[in-house]
Amino acid sequence: MTEFAARVEQVSISGIREVFEAAGEDAINLGIGQPDFPTPAHARRGAMEAIEAGRTDAYTSNKGTQSLREAIAAKYDRDYGIGVDPADIIATSGGSEALHLALEAHVDPGEEVIFPDPGFVSYDALTNIAGGTPKPVGLRDDLTLDPATVEDAITDETAAFVVNSPANPTGAVQSEADMREFARIADEHDVLCLSDEVYERIVFEGEHHSPLKFAETDNVVVVSACSKTYSMTGWRLGWVLGSNRRIERMLRVHQYAQACASAPAQYAAEAALTGPQEPVEEMVSAFEERRDLVVDGLEDAGLEVPTPSGAFYVMPKVPEGWCEEVLDRDVVVVPGDAFGANGEGYARLSYATSTEELKEALEIIGDATRAVR
Repeated sequence: MTEFAARVEQVSISGIREVFEAAGEDAINLGIGQPDFPTPAHARRGAMEAIEAGRTDAYTSNKGTQSLREAIAAKYDRDYGIGVDPADIIATSGGSEALHLALEAHVDPGEEVIFPDPGFVSYDALTNIAGGTPKPVGLRDDLTLDPATVEDAITDETAAFVVNSPANPTGAVQSEADMREFARIADEHDVLCLSDEVYERIVFEGEHHSPLKFAETDNVVVVSACSKTYSMTGWRLGWVLGSNRRIERMLRVHQYAQACASAPAQYAAEAALTGPQEPVEEMVSAFEERRDLVVDGLEDAGLEVPTPSGAFYVMPKVPEGWCEEVLDRDVVVVPGDAFGANGEGYARLSYATSTEELKEALEIIGDATRAVR
């Protein structure tokens, strides 16, 4: 008998967290993936009013409150013209749980999950936890995922492929044509397309498109959350949506792992989704200004920088020893290989921090870049 499960032994602590632990208390943190804006006031009031009214002292439905799921469904109709039945939505403890549910419900031991490399660290880890086989694939030069690359990687053992747009760690936004192709691939090959859309509202150029809109079968499942759009990372409120048969299978995992998402967070999320959206627009505008500042500053330092079209990350190519030199100077960045083997030679920087800190960090980065050249 082994002491620990083999699938857990294959999972390591996130490279992002390792960098955080190594950083000094006074370091400028360009590694953290959360907005530095407050949760909108109307979302906070939604939670407080529910608490005061005593609506948070009991379990909600496993799927979440009816009113929250109706608000999520209305959002997809309003924003994308996609009709979603509230019964086909599960409110989850953040986008992370939503990803976990989707993979646990659809991946058998040994089956393959295709995902972008570099890509979000959870894809590899959650595939292993589900007993699946991670199958990372490389990106185009502009750091978007090529549908042809995904299709070429599909085998008889493929259970799912992951699409993430806007993407973490690259900030890349997939085109409408790409999303149509991902939907086609899921339909024709009868594999699950798991679309991670957590950054869906943070887009600077182009538009966000979901493969859900283009699918002719039920082979697309969407994961999203309030975390980034409404600066609610600490509230831990996300959702997963798909066909009724898929949601019912995911519910079997959710009801035992979590029972239901936090009731106060559900009421905050409902208020966020149904209330004024100006705070989101102001935050996105601020991120775009910071993006331009950071891209210009990195290019002035002599780095090659693919300009991100969304999220709040930039992923420049960096010389050997660059990340260590920057970290030694108390600016926290995440080495690109934390996001997969193809991230080697890159670094991820988050600009979800103040303009003043970004300017100071860019000066330090300029000095560090010159030191390693």
